[in-house]
Amino acid sequence: MRKWFKSGAPWIWLNAGAIAVSVIMVVGLLTLILVRGFGHFWPAPILETQVTTPEGGSVRVVGELVRSQTVPAQVMRESGMSIPEGRDEVATRHLIKQGNRDVTSRDFQWYPEWAMSEWRYPDAAMWIERREWGDFYGFPLRLLENGQVIAEGGDQVWEALQPRIERANHIQEQIESIQRGEIGRVNYLMERVRLDQRRAQMAFEQGEIDAAERDRRLAELDVRQQELSARYEELRQQLQELYDQVDRDVLVARVADGREWQVPVAQIVRAAQPNAMGVFQKLGLYGERLWNFFTGYPREANTEGGIFPAIFGTVAMVFVMSIIVTPFGVLAAIYLREYARQGTLLRMIRISVYNLAGVPSIVFGVFGLGFFVYFVGGAIDEAFFPAALPSPTFGTPGLLWASLTLALLTLPVVIVATEEGLARIPSTVRHGSLALGATKSETLWRVVVPLATPAMMTGLILAIARAAGEVAPLMLVGVVKLAPTLPVDGNFPFVHLERKIMHLGFHIYDVGFQSPNVEAAQPLVYATAMSLVVLIVVLNLTAINIRNRLREKYRGESD
Repeated sequence: MRKWFKSGAPWIWLNAGAIAVSVIMVVGLLTLILVRGFGHFWPAPILETQVTTPEGGSVRVVGELVRSQTVPAQVMRESGMSIPEGRDEVATRHLIKQGNRDVTSRDFQWYPEWAMSEWRYPDAAMWIERREWGDFYGFPLRLLENGQVIAEGGDQVWEALQPRIERANHIQEQIESIQRGEIGRVNYLMERVRLDQRRAQMAFEQGEIDAAERDRRLAELDVRQQELSARYEELRQQLQELYDQVDRDVLVARVADGREWQVPVAQIVRAAQPNAMGVFQKLGLYGERLWNFFTGYPREANTEGGIFPAIFGTVAMVFVMSIIVTPFGVLAAIYLREYARQGTLLRMIRISVYNLAGVPSIVFGVFGLGFFVYFVGGAIDEAFFPAALPSPTFGTPGLLWASLTLALLTLPVVIVATEEGLARIPSTVRHGSLALGATKSETLWRVVVPLATPAMMTGLILAIARAAGEVAPLMLVGVVKLAPTLPVDGNFPFVHLERKIMHLGFHIYDVGFQSPNVEAAQPLVYATAMSLVVLIVVLNLTAINIRNRLREKYRGESD
C-alpha cells in the first residue's frame, strides 16, 4: 500500500475523479437549465377536472399541470388549503396554470390531489397566447366580425380563427414597423429640429449671429418642423386605419366556470388545441414559439415575449468592449515587457495590475458612474451638446460607458495574457531579426507581435467570457429593464453609443427577482440563462477559432 501511494497513482485517480465529478456537475446543471427553460415552449396537454371546495361545493379547473409536490399536511394548511381530519400527514398538491388572469386574477393555483376528480383531456380545449393578460384557456364558441356571428361551434370557429389570427399578426407587424421605424425616425428628426432651434437662439444670445440670421434659421426650421408634423399626422392616420382593421374580429370562448368571455383577435399571438395535435404539429408549434423567444420583444413586465433586445445589447456591448480593451491591453503589455526598465517601479506596476483583477466588479461600476458618466459625459455634454441641456446626452448611463467600464474591468486579463505570450517568444528570434539588420521597432512589430497574437486572442477570450456574464457594474452604467429602442438604427450616426441597452444577465436578474408573477417568470429565467451560456460559448468559440488560425499561420511561417 505504501509503495502504491509513493507511486502517485492515488493522486492521479483523485484528480481524475475530481474532474469527472466537475464535468458531471456542469453537464447536469446545463441539462437542468435546458429542460426547465426550453421545455417551457413545448405544447403541454390541457387538463380539465372538478375540484371540491372546503364549503362542500365544486369548481371546474382547466389548465396545464406545471409541477406536483408531496409535502406535509401542515404545510398545506399554512398555505391556506383546508385539509380534512383523518388525512395522512403527507399530501400531494398540483400547481395548475389556469391562465385567464383577467377572469380569475390568478393564473397559477395550487390544488390538493384529494380534492380533484379524474383528469380529462378534451380535444376542444384551447390555449391562446395573448399580448396582454397572459395565456388564455377555454373552449371556442363563436367568432364575431364587427359584432356579427360568422362562425359558431368548435370546429367551424377553429377553422375560421386561424386565418384571422394570421391577418391580425400581419397588421400588428405593420403597426410595430410604423411605430418603431417611421414614427421613431420622425420623432428623432423633430427632436433634432428642436435642438437646432435652441442652438440658433443660443448663438444669437452669445452674439455669434445677428437677429436677421437667427430669424432666417428659425424660419427654415419652422418649415422643416411643419413638414415633419404633417408626416407624423399621416403616419398617425395610417395607424388608426390599421387599428380599425385589426379590431374587427372577436373570439367568444367559454372559460372554466362556464362564463362566456370575449377575446379580441388583435390580442392573440397564436392559438392551439394541444390535446388534438400530433407530434409533428407540436414540433412545429415548439419551433415557432422558440424562434419568437429569440427574435421577439419582451411583454408583460418581461415575463412573456422574447429576448432579442437583450441579446442584441449583450453582443453590442461585448463588441464595443473588445474594440476598446484590445489595443489598450496589448499596448500596455508591450510597453511593460519590451520597453519599460525592469526594476522596483515596474514590479509595483505589475502587482497593481494583478490586484486590479481582484477588485469587486461593483467597484468598477461605481467608478464608471462617477468618472465616465458624470465627469466625462457631463464635460462632453457641456462642450458639444449645450442645446440639449439640462437633458443629458452622454452624461447619463449608456452603451459607451458600460463598454468602457467592462474594458477597464477586463484590462488586467488582456495585459497578463499578452505579457505571457511575449515572454514565450524565444530570444533567438529577436536576435536573428536584429542580426539581419532590422531595427528593434521592426523586430517587435513584424516578428514578435505577430507570433504573440494567439496569446493576445487568449486574453480577449477570457475578457469576453468575464464581461458577457457581468451584471453588477452594468446596473449603474447603462443597462436597463426595458430599452425602448436599439442602439443601432437608420438615423445618423446609425450607432448610438449614448443609448441605454438591455442585457441578458440583468434580464435574468430582473425576471427572476423583480417580476410580479414569479411562476410565469421561472421558466423564462432558465431559458434566458441557457441563452446567455450559449451566447458566451459562441463568442468564445469564434475567438478560439481565430486564435487557432493565427497560431497555425505563424507556426507555418516560422517553420
